[in-house]
Amino acid sequence: MKLIAGVDIGNSTTEVCIGSVGEDGRFQFLSSASRITTGTKGTLPNVHGVKAALEEAMHRIGMPLEKLDLVRLNEAAPVIGDTAMETITETIITESSMIGHNPATPAGAGEAVGRLLFIQNIDKGRSNIPYILVASSEYSYEEVARKLNQYEQLDIRGLILQADEAVLVENRLNKKIPIVDEVRHIDKVPEYKMAAIEVALPGTSIRMLSNPYGIATLLKLDADETRAVTPIAKSLIGKRSAVVIRTPNGNIKENILPAGEIFFHGEQELRINIDHGADEIMDTLQDAGEIFDIDGQPDSNVGNMFSRIKTSMADVAEAENHAVRITDILAVDTLAPVEISGALAGETCMEKAVGIAAMVKTAHLPMQKIAEQLEKDLHTKAVVAGVEAVMASLGAMTTPGTRLPLAILDMGGGSTDAAVLEADGRVRTTHQAGAGELVTMLIQTELGLKSRTTAEQIKKYPLGKVESLFHLRLENGAMQFFTESIDPRYYGHVVLLAPGEMLKIEEDIPMERILEVRREAKRKVFVRNAVRALRQVAPGHELRNIPNVVLVGGSAEDFEIPEMLMQALAEYRIVCGRGNIRGTEGPRNAVATGLLLSYIGNSQEG
Repeated sequence: MKLIAGVDIGNSTTEVCIGSVGEDGRFQFLSSASRITTGTKGTLPNVHGVKAALEEAMHRIGMPLEKLDLVRLNEAAPVIGDTAMETITETIITESSMIGHNPATPAGAGEAVGRLLFIQNIDKGRSNIPYILVASSEYSYEEVARKLNQYEQLDIRGLILQADEAVLVENRLNKKIPIVDEVRHIDKVPEYKMAAIEVALPGTSIRMLSNPYGIATLLKLDADETRAVTPIAKSLIGKRSAVVIRTPNGNIKENILPAGEIFFHGEQELRINIDHGADEIMDTLQDAGEIFDIDGQPDSNVGNMFSRIKTSMADVAEAENHAVRITDILAVDTLAPVEISGALAGETCMEKAVGIAAMVKTAHLPMQKIAEQLEKDLHTKAVVAGVEAVMASLGAMTTPGTRLPLAILDMGGGSTDAAVLEADGRVRTTHQAGAGELVTMLIQTELGLKSRTTAEQIKKYPLGKVESLFHLRLENGAMQFFTESIDPRYYGHVVLLAPGEMLKIEEDIPMERILEVRREAKRKVFVRNAVRALRQVAPGHELRNIPNVVLVGGSAEDFEIPEMLMQALAEYRIVCGRGNIRGTEGPRNAVATGLLLSYIGNSQEG
């Protein structure tokens, strides 16, 4: 009996399948396993993950790793996915000073304009000048209130506090004024500069300081200065309180780095400016025909991005830069936070942007190096055998209820593969940029999340909001009740409903906003890429010529992507659903299973 292993190295996971061939030639599947891919797909560090997955699969059948007779690897390694985000509009950096945040307890309401004055210098104030007082946390709320009441002869119109004590101060004042608190970097506030302060009523947001013309009205700006403060106004939209400080004209400057043009080197040489948006970029890509390489305008956002991708891939593949080519991209419209230089609390404004996933190909075949290293480490023959999409098609055929002709969509972490397997054995395949990792990046960017792990979890799990210690509201509006108390730390927070546990989202973002961003990111990437890939392999490039589609790969396990694709493909009368490889594995392990099935007709190996 021979023991054969099929190994599928993906962008995110490495999957293996073990099978046996008896003396009589009968084939039998024995076990499978998966591990996180170690290193960049298609590079030698992958060997560690492959060995770990093989050990687990062999352990399940009570066999040592040395008993393997042959390891078969997929061929897709020369192509990997990478992602980048570039703003469509030119990046405008405005040197100004401003504060804008959402403290839970500002006090008072309305707007005020005056010169900034530190509380320790209050005795130097003049009675004919309006002031906004600034107090660090060194001063208690009693001291601040006492100073304000003591110097009633001064025209003090507003207050900025470092501590979380706005309400405590207001309760002790003889004269009510708008107060902004929780300003962490209060030491950066420039004294004696003109500033405008605004606090909105509970349940509402500021109106004057989130409007460039409102800032111009309060601080008496001209047209050029008003244009310069537009990013500041945009960053303050939806805030409960804000401060904008006017700096001298000499401190305001712009540093413009253009978004740039993308150059497609294909059957036709075409170019398009990235600020035309994702739809026109993808149309231009299609018009260019078969792509040899893609690069960008020098000294631009997108040009720097493509250069960075090629350089990093050349490093991991140990190749020259000219040997690295970008053969496909997926562009999607999104919003990205652009940091405002000079902001006192790291404020950003949301700008329209394009998310790009790039498919990178090298002149070398690194999979052969991986096979050689496995042979050396395992003392077992290892071969590179089979194009990934073709192997996935063979594996998908083990799904109950399928028949030829059959189309598959293999949706992984970095790329989307599609193939059509005809009844006469002919196969058409395509390998395209963009999948789960691009979705994660879009979620992280649009929600402004610090942690990529949080974005990955938002992609994977449904949402709920803990509204009492015994119930939560699910994202579909339903209520879920509990007999035992929920951990009080989750009260009032949005949580992710992972198997067996709740994961609290630390950022204060409404559940409805998270839901909207998550679903839209998946539609932009998976639905668009699925239609693009299937049209590429469909007979006559007509989707109606595809009778059925089996969804395989890690992203096919998602709780909502398959349903989105079913709806999108319904108008073409295509039967579409998750695969169930070998009737037991669900949508995973299709390529590894296909590698074993293809071995049956190739007795020269081993």
